[in-house]
Amino acid sequence: MTLKDLVGTYTITGTNQSPDAAPYTGELTLALDKNNRVIANWLISGSQSQQGTGFFKNNILVINFNYKGDDETIYKGVVVYQCITKDLLEGFWSEKHGNPLYLGEERCYRKGTLKEVLN
Repeated sequence: MTLKDLVGTYTITGTNQSPDAAPYTGELTLALDKNNRVIANWLISGSQSQQGTGFFKNNILVINFNYKGDDETIYKGVVVYQCITKDLLEGFWSEKHGNPLYLGEERCYRKGTLKEVLN
């Protein structure tokens, strides 16, 4: 798999970094800048916008992300995806101010794939 294989839009399902693991859904769009650095944009639950940049090696995608919370604070974190196929990414994430005892989890299905349609 190459970096360019990952470019596209994914439907995501995940759980938050907390003991009650609140679920969420959303969309992740991956693109490349002129230097082949990964540019990521999430839209979580239809309203929360997040962005990040990252890199890819050995089918592992690492993205540093940030977003502005409802309290106007900028939150930062990192997500690590194992690229199972170009259409399926499985990941875990942590925010700097999140609960250090837990990791968030996320699964991404490329839009338009059979797996994405079934979920």
